[in-house]
Amino acid sequence: MRKLLVFFTIGIILFTGSDIVAPPLETVAPVQAKDEMAKELPIRAIPNLTKAAEAYYSPDGKSIIFNAKVTEDDKVHHVYTANIDGTNIRRINHQGEDACSYYFPSGDKLIWTSTRDYPDVPVGSWSIPSIYPQGAELYTSDLNGGNVVRLTHNKYYDAEVSVSPNGKWILFTRQIDGNLDLWKMKSDGTGEHQITFTDDWQEGGSFYLPDSKTIIYRAWKKEFDESRVKPMTIFTINHDGTGLKQITFEDDQTNWAPHPSPDGKYFVFVKLLPPRNFEIYMMNIETGKQTRLTYSDAFDGFPVLSPDGNSLLFSSSRNAKPGERSLSLFIMDISSLVK
Repeated sequence: MRKLLVFFTIGIILFTGSDIVAPPLETVAPVQAKDEMAKELPIRAIPNLTKAAEAYYSPDGKSIIFNAKVTEDDKVHHVYTANIDGTNIRRINHQGEDACSYYFPSGDKLIWTSTRDYPDVPVGSWSIPSIYPQGAELYTSDLNGGNVVRLTHNKYYDAEVSVSPNGKWILFTRQIDGNLDLWKMKSDGTGEHQITFTDDWQEGGSFYLPDSKTIIYRAWKKEFDESRVKPMTIFTINHDGTGLKQITFEDDQTNWAPHPSPDGKYFVFVKLLPPRNFEIYMMNIETGKQTRLTYSDAFDGFPVLSPDGNSLLFSSSRNAKPGERSLSLFIMDISSLVK
């Protein structure tokens, strides 16, 4: 997925692959004036999830899967599911530290990243590429966290996972010797196949378009691996590795965390505005037209479109208490834009 997320009450670390590249606390301006935020379409917070981020809809749009610290014994982030009204909160995994997660389109199975089988391996950092967690493996389970099946067995960093709309392919990012590339495998975990083979680009945060063949993703130049804020570019590529196409062209800007619409005509993503303002935009894939959706000096990121395309699910620090930078989940009604 976009990558993982680590929350602290004193700051946000933004995944880069798991991805957070966050601004130092002292550079973040206060939340914008009400007249500026009035430009936003209707937004509601999902209750009961005050330390949660990187959420994705279930196929029926009634539930979400996300990373969070919910209970007092959550010393690290675990994968959870909940109804979109904040009820029926359920922890899926209790071991190790979890990251990206996703629903299978059948609606009866989950996939997630975890270090659960490597308790003695240093976790490292989900936000610094040189020390991404090794032993972050991919697992599937049922909706209750039972019937866990481990799919990868390599002790690499395997994360940023999603599933094709037809349910046949699992898409993820793997790091080998410091190089990040896109990989796919069949839904049962067999047939691993590397998609990208670049020495200078670090690919991740990938999702299939509705055709289950075309992939949209973000990448940064490897020279920026250790930069706190990375210029990022959005691309599409066929899942056989052909047809590479650049989508954004501001080479010095951060265009991050793309997620496609259910009809494949547009996508949402995050753009970094000066000085350190992460805002969510929508972009038409064919015309390149961009529409700004959020107007807050708080962090807004991890945008995801609902299965019917009418809602935007995102993570934001806009409701954080004074002195805190934790993220929570919000839903924006964008039906007026997509009719």
